[in-house]
Amino acid sequence: MKKYIEIAKTSTKLGLTSFGGPAAHLGYFREEYVLKRKWLDEKLYADIVAVCQFLPGPASSQVGIAIGIMRGGLIGGIVSFLGFTLPSVLLLVLFSALLSSTGSFDSGWLQGLKIVAVTIVAHALIGMQKSLAPDRIRISIAISCAILTLLIPTIVGQFSILIGAGLFGYICFRSDSNETDTNIVLPFGKRTSIFAWLLFFGLLIFLPLLKPFTHSVYYSIFDTYYRVGSLVFGGGHVVLPMLQREVELSPDVFLAGYGAAQAVPGPLFTIASFLGHATAGIPGALLATFAIFLPSFLLVIGILPFWSIIRNKKGIQNALKGINAGVVGILLAALYNPVFTSAVKETSDFIIVLITITLLVIYKWAPYKVVILSAFLGFVFHII
Repeated sequence: MKKYIEIAKTSTKLGLTSFGGPAAHLGYFREEYVLKRKWLDEKLYADIVAVCQFLPGPASSQVGIAIGIMRGGLIGGIVSFLGFTLPSVLLLVLFSALLSSTGSFDSGWLQGLKIVAVTIVAHALIGMQKSLAPDRIRISIAISCAILTLLIPTIVGQFSILIGAGLFGYICFRSDSNETDTNIVLPFGKRTSIFAWLLFFGLLIFLPLLKPFTHSVYYSIFDTYYRVGSLVFGGGHVVLPMLQREVELSPDVFLAGYGAAQAVPGPLFTIASFLGHATAGIPGALLATFAIFLPSFLLVIGILPFWSIIRNKKGIQNALKGINAGVVGILLAALYNPVFTSAVKETSDFIIVLITITLLVIYKWAPYKVVILSAFLGFVFHII
């Protein structure tokens, strides 16, 4: 029970303070889980990030679920997910009930929260480069992947870039002597993993087939959001156009939901809570949220036992050296676009970046203090 309380406290803290989208979330996770609590080392964290990049769904949420599972089993994964996600869900349901019709959530404090994401991602990037791209070859891989990511800003492009980095690592590091990594200790084995894969594909195939035979709004919500959660690659920003095609709500509602989702901490996929509430009240919000995140749970449970086995093979380790350097490059590209380009518009914005990154990197302030200060400074510059 003590372990679950620890997971709940840590994940809820992250759920209340992790502003800025998926790239920033990975920075917050690294700060909390790797550096502060030392639940896992830098390499294992990078491996988890890398494998989640290849899965559909919200990568940052999947990383949080995976860490929760490794720390406290399946219940630990659920607790980790709830802590990270519930603050955002509750706020978005409240927005939907009270304010969403305006579709406007712009303010100085919101700008400050966007700006602090630049600091968080930059800080994570510095730390990850030291351990994942420590030599000239891997720095070159990272820079090349960053350039390619900016030139080919598509999900297919990102997939191809990581695969290419893996192939390069496999060839380039063949002569390296690799240490055997610590096996990931899991409370379940390959049988549970196979069941998760069967359930994932079974729901994906049969829910749409049975939809014509039912006229329940709740069945429709579950089918729609499960399918979106199963098929969307690239995180929360990509989920919006797919939901616009699938859900029958006005464009104003979508814009309101998107603005609200960016105004709150936690995963952008919780826009499903907002849209589900707009469709069918609180039951609709809860069902849409459950449905859109269920594929992430099933995929993480499905991949971890096999990943635990194959990550110790020499060829896989060599490929992972390239892939992890590629992840650093993709994070570097994300630091520029969308994090920097969407947040830093004026001189005052860059001043906040300089202040917050100095406090975080040089004076070692806790991230949540930097977040609060950035929101306050954004508000102050807004009213000046």
